Amino acid sequence: MDIGSKPISNISLPLSVSNFLITNFNQKMLKILSYSQIILSVMLIISILLQNRGSGLSAAFGGDFGGFHTKRGIEKFLFFVSSVVGVLFIVNALTTLVLS
Repeated sequence: MDIGSKPISNISLPLSVSNFLITNFNQKMLKILSYSQIILSVMLIISILLQNRGSGLSAAFGGDFGGFHTKRGIEKFLFFVSSVVGVLFIVNALTTLVLS
C-alpha cells in the first residue's frame, strides 16, 4: 500500500467547508446587523425628536412650566429609551466594524 498515492485535496476538504460555513455565517450576521442598525437609528431619531428641549413634554401639548423640574412619567421613559437605544446603536456599529 502506497501512502503517497492518496490525493492531498481530501485532507483540505473539511477546512474549506468550515471556512465556507464561517464566511456564510459572517455574511448573514452582517446582513442582520445592517438591518438592525437601520431600525435602531430610526428608533433613536424618533425618541430624540419626541423630547422637547428646555421645556417638558407637556409644553409641546400646550402646558408650560417656567421653572426647572425633574423628569417624570413619559419624559423619564423617553430619556431612558433614548439612552438604551443609543448604547445599542454604538454596540451594533462596533460589532459590524469588527465582523467586516
